[in-house]
Amino acid sequence: MTAQFEEQPSEAQIAVHWREEGYVYPPASFIAQANGTDAGLFERFSLENFPECFKEYADLLDWDTYWHTTLDTSNPPFWRWFVGGRLNACYNCVDRHLRDRANQAALIWVPEPESEATVAITYRELWRRVNEFAALLRDYCGLRAGDRVTFHLPMVPELPVAMLACARLGIIHSEVFGGFSGTACGGRIADSGSKVLITIDSYYRNGELIDHKAKADEAIEEARKEGVEVEKVLVFRRNPGQYCSLTPMRLGRDAFVDEVLLDYKDAVVEPVSMPAEAPLFLMYTSGTTGKPKGCQHSTGGYLAYVAGTSKYYQDIHPGDTYWCFADIGWITGHSYIVYGPLALGTTSVMYEGAPTFPDPGRPWRIAERLGVTTFHTAPTTIRMLRKLGPEEPAKYAYRFKHMTTVGEPIEPDVWRWYHDVVGKGEAVIVDTWWQTENGGFLGSTMPALQPMKPGSCGPGVLGIHPVIYDENAEEVPAGSGKAGNICIRNPWPGIFQTIWGQPERFVQTYYAKYNRDPKSTDWRDWPYLAGDGAVQAADGYFRILGRVDDVINVAGHRLGTKELESASITVDEIAEAAAVPVVDDLRGRAVEMYVALKPGITASPEIEAKVSAAIEREIGKIARPKAVWIVPDMPKTRSGKIMRRVIAGISNFTAVGDTTTLANPEIVEDIRKQVQAAKYARGTVPAELTPEQIAEIQAFGSVE
Repeated sequence: MTAQFEEQPSEAQIAVHWREEGYVYPPASFIAQANGTDAGLFERFSLENFPECFKEYADLLDWDTYWHTTLDTSNPPFWRWFVGGRLNACYNCVDRHLRDRANQAALIWVPEPESEATVAITYRELWRRVNEFAALLRDYCGLRAGDRVTFHLPMVPELPVAMLACARLGIIHSEVFGGFSGTACGGRIADSGSKVLITIDSYYRNGELIDHKAKADEAIEEARKEGVEVEKVLVFRRNPGQYCSLTPMRLGRDAFVDEVLLDYKDAVVEPVSMPAEAPLFLMYTSGTTGKPKGCQHSTGGYLAYVAGTSKYYQDIHPGDTYWCFADIGWITGHSYIVYGPLALGTTSVMYEGAPTFPDPGRPWRIAERLGVTTFHTAPTTIRMLRKLGPEEPAKYAYRFKHMTTVGEPIEPDVWRWYHDVVGKGEAVIVDTWWQTENGGFLGSTMPALQPMKPGSCGPGVLGIHPVIYDENAEEVPAGSGKAGNICIRNPWPGIFQTIWGQPERFVQTYYAKYNRDPKSTDWRDWPYLAGDGAVQAADGYFRILGRVDDVINVAGHRLGTKELESASITVDEIAEAAAVPVVDDLRGRAVEMYVALKPGITASPEIEAKVSAAIEREIGKIARPKAVWIVPDMPKTRSGKIMRRVIAGISNFTAVGDTTTLANPEIVEDIRKQVQAAKYARGTVPAELTPEQIAEIQAFGSVE
């Protein structure tokens, strides 16, 4: 074996060339009103005080019966939190606030059409709606605690009402992101064994009234293929009294919710007292690799964790108007639109439509009109707003005290725009790291006590003790500049309980790699594997590099896609960037960059050269891209994430895969024609292309 191969990095080691950014300190005005200003919190949540430290979070809730065991580790890694305790999640989010804030808005729903009125739902009104719908679920559908119900709903207020009604009865809810196909919904129905599907006829997106009920029949057919028969389909109507779908209602199976609810007007349903470890909901991962995983979240542990992190990291106060600009179809929406904010009795804003409809000033108009104090969104949305309306925030007189970024690492340049332009230099930012499986935040700065650092999420949050391991289970020390697999040493209340129906997959995916003794009941022997690469600075802050499988191996150098993309965005003209691997005869794999420009910028070879130069400057010559493609837009999911596998397929002349979940599927063919024709002109197409493929590429026409 040659020295070249002997020195090849292990799978967990990702080449890291980040420049450490300087600290940005929170403004005094924020510190003065913050929930978390007691530095003693860090000591109370230290590893020495684990697991009893999480009593502070659990004590934010009302319990019917107090627990006798904070953490039961007798069947690892199937941890059981607050054992012996009983409570009801709906009661904690609704009923208990009626005495002090019955007339305060619990939810404010903003429809996409600006001509439609905003809807404010008070805690009293929410209580009424939840009780009526719970009665319908119990008496019309015959559902009881432990049954499963699937929702396929967009961002309408009926969704949190339905979630809380299920929680009131102990029914396990499973929301499927509204943008997913009927087939994707059907697979999740079958996996969970749901007999009831709750959907809506239509909703608005980008100015269009989308026919959503059409997906219900697809979902039911897919579930039937997998052996599950849906007995009832409950259909909300987006516009009262109007049915805006071309799909006929099925007699005996489908029913309009508003009509059935007439039988349950003013019904009152007592909340069912549930064991703390009873499942509250299932949240399915997207299933981009393999069968989607139904992450099962508990009632007591999950609710305590989202309440605690909402209080200290979101800095939510009951008097705030809080806007998480996400979709409830994802875990962020469950934790930080519904359960966390409502558990604390605050006002939570929901928005139906696209972030930039009818123009990129829309979010800031909403924030100004509603007096939003706390703003929470994803880097994908931030990049989109920066690209399409970089000057828009300055036009509106909103004032944020706190802003969150969630869902993926945020590039330092984008972070600075978010801080300086969106936050007007007055808001603190928490750059959070966590996953569907985790329930709530794992990494973030405590906003009043720890300075921000662009590009770094910060240390582990209270009670979370991360560690980076290499492939040999050796700890990678802080400040070493080496990356590896980020893991969590200890369990926490928000961690999911299992993969629904697949306990072996749960253990194998998240715990087997670094488990020290399969027979041990000591939690220290069961570190949780997140599947993300990370590097820890000397100050303890973590920089998340993205999924370990989102790494491009160039001649033995494992380059993180996020680092390549971040370097590209340092070029002034670039709004978005995506790095993909391509087959290379010499190096095995090489990097190609796809970039989209800011409005008003014209593509040119000079910009392509700037991107290559920035990557070489920030990372090194080994990372210099084989090609830079300036494209009109990136193929994106409805949640705004760039689908790298689609453009990787284009670059490699392979199948792009399913594009039905894309928000802009039409862009795929445009990019394919541009890129593959250019590759053919340059003589860089794979040798194994068929004559038919070559003829198709030639037919694309000339490429300038």
